[in-house]
Amino acid sequence: MTIDVVVPIFNAAALLRRCLASLDRHTSPEQAQILLIDDASPDPAIETLLADWQARSPLGPKLLRNVENLGFVGTVNRAFGCTFGDVLLLNADTEVTPGWLDRMAAALASDPRIATVTPFSNNAEICSWPQFCQASPVPVDAEALAATFADGTARYPDLPTAVGFCMLIRRAALNALGDFDRATFGRGYGEENDFCMRAAAHGWRNVLADDCYVVHAGGGSFAPLGLKPNGDNLARLLARYPHYSAQVAKFIAADPLAERRATVSARYALQQLELQSS
Repeated sequence: MTIDVVVPIFNAAALLRRCLASLDRHTSPEQAQILLIDDASPDPAIETLLADWQARSPLGPKLLRNVENLGFVGTVNRAFGCTFGDVLLLNADTEVTPGWLDRMAAALASDPRIATVTPFSNNAEICSWPQFCQASPVPVDAEALAATFADGTARYPDLPTAVGFCMLIRRAALNALGDFDRATFGRGYGEENDFCMRAAAHGWRNVLADDCYVVHAGGGSFAPLGLKPNGDNLARLLARYPHYSAQVAKFIAADPLAERRATVSARYALQQLELQSS
């Protein structure tokens, strides 16, 4: 069964162009149905870019445009209602890599109790590489780096929460838990954390696809709207889950991903040395 890959869009044409080009390179129509959903972007370049890509992409993408701006949460919830399979939310400021979707799908298939899957990235908070909880620049050769992660040793460790830049959601979990809480989290930030906490409370798991790497530029698309990862929405999240901060702090202090990051770093450093000497 194909995965519904949803790309919510608001402006940021240059980043979006890179995202769509990477989907063409590293995704097949047999793997995914692509749904692009434009949140009433005022930049006229977006409409042209999306129409051109829809016309020529072998992926046969579907394109929706919100009549009015709904914000990230409203846009994603609309996409949930327009899809039927497992859903992968992919930010428009990402670039996917070879084998990315197969690895995400394999992680989800490894345990029917898994609700969400997140890959490693250069900019993904607790799923960041090489530095934990620290954004790094976009890598020069993301494809070579992704190959270093794909070493056949995936364990799919548990996470306290998914990271929304690239988040695969099992349809059964979505059906059981409902969509993102727009009434509480408005235009965005905190909604994926809330979803993951609801999932965990009902016995679902949130895991890392530790053999998968997806580039995340950050600061694109919905970011210029002035939304912040802290502030009112964080307060709302903590009011609902008073133990959330302590749970994440415990995960960060234990850093169960340290060994995996170190292994990949060593392999990548060796790979670079071999390339320099060849």
